[in-house]
Amino acid sequence: MTTYDEADLRHAAAAAVRAPSLHNSQPWRFRLRAGAIEVLADPARQLAVADSTGWAVRIAGGAAILNARLALAAAGTPAELVLRPDRAEPHLLARLTPGPARPPTYTEVDLAAAIPRRHSNRQPFWPDPVPPEARQRLIEAARAESGWLDLLVGMTALSGFAEIAQSADRVLRRDAGYQAEMSTWTHADSAPDGIAVLAGAPRAEPQDLLPQRAFADRRRAPGRDFEPEPLVAVLGTAGDRPQDQLIAGQALQRVLLTVTDAGLACSMISQPIEVPAARDQLRRSLGRSGMPQMALRIGYGQPGHPTQRRAVEDVLSD
Repeated sequence: MTTYDEADLRHAAAAAVRAPSLHNSQPWRFRLRAGAIEVLADPARQLAVADSTGWAVRIAGGAAILNARLALAAAGTPAELVLRPDRAEPHLLARLTPGPARPPTYTEVDLAAAIPRRHSNRQPFWPDPVPPEARQRLIEAARAESGWLDLLVGMTALSGFAEIAQSADRVLRRDAGYQAEMSTWTHADSAPDGIAVLAGAPRAEPQDLLPQRAFADRRRAPGRDFEPEPLVAVLGTAGDRPQDQLIAGQALQRVLLTVTDAGLACSMISQPIEVPAARDQLRRSLGRSGMPQMALRIGYGQPGHPTQRRAVEDVLSD
């Protein structure tokens, strides 16, 4: 096989649209050109306030790229990837061309099967600890995509992260434009994009260690506090160029799919990444020369449901 066809494009796009994005804005498009599948940013769906730099678009784009790669590999038609192949076309994030046909690996099959099941779980998790072997799988998943994943161990590290994250959350809550933009992506009922109110976390309470976005204003059930000592992970890359952020998105998605495949739950904490001063403080607290790109809360939780996505037809370009 030397080229991808329309069926391959639709198969890859159907998996790619299941990627996460800030406020489920789904800022991507896909097209078939000269037998290659291309992933593009959709500037019309870039969040003007929350993502003025395009960081979140590139993280989401990277996650979509990883899903497309896995879908193609699981079908026996793995792709060779080039990121940002044409600098004259800045919205073109990646080009996937057919590599040599081969049977998929067990990991590719398992992670591709996890794509439709993966979702953010913003509810309190159970206190059961994540076992060491699962933790190691997550670290290796990030490393497989040229990222790194630091697991914060002990209350000293957790408390330091929580202070940074809560401070960043307060900055964003005071930003009227940010809050108004988030409200436009919050829906009372099911919709093909945005966040459903029921998918949001319960109202924050003083004892909560970590911040949660205020998608909803409902109280939690009695006895359903958030876990007192959560497993928090920080994912990052060696640099912070646009290409690094596309790499980060792929590493993030491989970690999230590994979480799902391991029977774990996860929610993302992006507030300390969105606020530049908090991000730099987080980097220094980790002792890393690279840049943090996302923080994650990982554990065992009550299964939820994936959010809606737009139809494949709506994300294809000529």
